[in-house]
Amino acid sequence: MDGLNDTGVPEFVLLGLSTSWETEAFLTFIFSLLYLGSILGNLSILILVIFDSHLHSPMYFLLANLSIIDVGLSSTTVPKMMTDLLRKYKVISFQGCLTQMCFIHITGGVEMVLLIVMAFDRYTAICKPLHYLKIMNLKVCVSFVVTAWVIGVIHAIFQLAFVMNLPFCGPNEIDSFYCDFPRIIKLACTDGAKYEFIVAANSGFISMATFLLLILSYVFILVTVWKHSSGDLSKAFVTLSAHITVVVLFFTPCIFLYVWPFPTSSLDKYLFIVDFAITPALNPAIYTLRNKDMKIAMKRLSKRIYYGQFC
Repeated sequence: MDGLNDTGVPEFVLLGLSTSWETEAFLTFIFSLLYLGSILGNLSILILVIFDSHLHSPMYFLLANLSIIDVGLSSTTVPKMMTDLLRKYKVISFQGCLTQMCFIHITGGVEMVLLIVMAFDRYTAICKPLHYLKIMNLKVCVSFVVTAWVIGVIHAIFQLAFVMNLPFCGPNEIDSFYCDFPRIIKLACTDGAKYEFIVAANSGFISMATFLLLILSYVFILVTVWKHSSGDLSKAFVTLSAHITVVVLFFTPCIFLYVWPFPTSSLDKYLFIVDFAITPALNPAIYTLRNKDMKIAMKRLSKRIYYGQFC
């Protein structure tokens, strides 16, 4: 990043979510609770999957990796957002802005691929139960996770490469609480039409294509179950409902921002609160409260902790 010092803009000013001190104090409290819930909830899933042998299966291995990504995704923006809410002057350095964008797109890319893998896992479990463990063995699961990280890193580097060398010579105010490509490109002293196309073709296409692929996969699973179970879809729908909820929550802001880049309103920054703060906090509840195995594992862990302390 040696060439980054040549930019005429050493830092960006984040306009944040509100100009009212009372509103900002309230938002700080709410986001603190959400972030704490995200960290504790996702780490709890990770601990359960690691230490409970009953959860050593492909589905929970992927779920543990999703929890790691959720912690990373929320940590890229929420802590700074909370500290900025208490500051009058909210700034982020040029290098810090690029770093934040890079980590957002790495974790976001990894999560997209993991959601596809989890959909494939559910398809295999529901439609090919006799071959499930053979198809989704540990080696295959690890390969999927490694592939997800490789794709996430490549995606982020591809996006970052177009921004690093853009000329910034004047405006430096970002109407948001975080850095992202559409809003940064708007501030560049150059014609942004081709870069708008690049963002739409990269992040927009990936978001839309992944979302449609996931929805079609769930429909295919339900149709397959319906054909083989004389119309009884209840069990399959219960199994898939958690995944569908997470997919809708995660992809709605992505599609809104990246399919139509260069936003003309500030609505997108409020939508991305869902991705950065709400979804990571809700995922542990979505995947545990409706999952019998996870609830039993929590009870087992609680008993082990209790008897370990008092017996």
